[in-house]
Amino acid sequence: MKPGNAGQPGAGKKVCVVGASGKLGRYMVQHALDRGYEVVGVCREQSVPKLADFDGRITVIPGATNTPEVIARAVKGCDAVLTVLVPWGRKRYASGTAQAVLDHARQDARLVFSCGWHITRDGKDVYPRTFKFYAAVFGRLAKIAGVVDVDDQVEACRRIFASDARWTVVRGSDLEEGDSQGLPVWSRHVGDPILASNMTRRVDYARFMVEAVEDDDLVHEAPAVVGRLTPSALAHAGGPA
Repeated sequence: MKPGNAGQPGAGKKVCVVGASGKLGRYMVQHALDRGYEVVGVCREQSVPKLADFDGRITVIPGATNTPEVIARAVKGCDAVLTVLVPWGRKRYASGTAQAVLDHARQDARLVFSCGWHITRDGKDVYPRTFKFYAAVFGRLAKIAGVVDVDDQVEACRRIFASDARWTVVRGSDLEEGDSQGLPVWSRHVGDPILASNMTRRVDYARFMVEAVEDDDLVHEAPAVVGRLTPSALAHAGGPA
């Protein structure tokens, strides 16, 4: 245990942030440090300079996150693994990353993954026509261009949902920068009126990811989140979310 961490929720515990150099990843690293966790960050070698603000405070493992050897080294001894599922390119980046985490994380580790609302666990999510049209057109064009493969992120989550691991898949709305509005609210299904505003501060989405580590009620859940102070969240405060 590091000095000064006594009494913090992460005291004496170690977490790995997979995708640590991205905007969401850096917020998660900071939240984890604020809670007293020892932090290991994984990112591509060319992105390591983005973590310069954390020099001396975290351990950085450079490498592609869909490489089993990289993930095995990074998650060794970790109590939790926070993973940004990025659907890059055509090399099964998201599903390869998810599988590596599932294969190499400690059996009792808490696994928290991030993705978008387009992921559905039970098929009961209800999407607006505009959302479905945009997702279909953008996903097709991006896949043709070799930039994004949304289908691979769907496959990644299918593997997670089928796993016996202690997982949570946090499904994010559109994200924006800005000061924290507090911990986001959530619902099990997209289409719940509380989610209608479709906007969350990125710093708060990252906080939800980190706080999920200690929330056993979120084990085997796929919460769809929205900002706590958005109009829809305020209108339905005290509802089912």
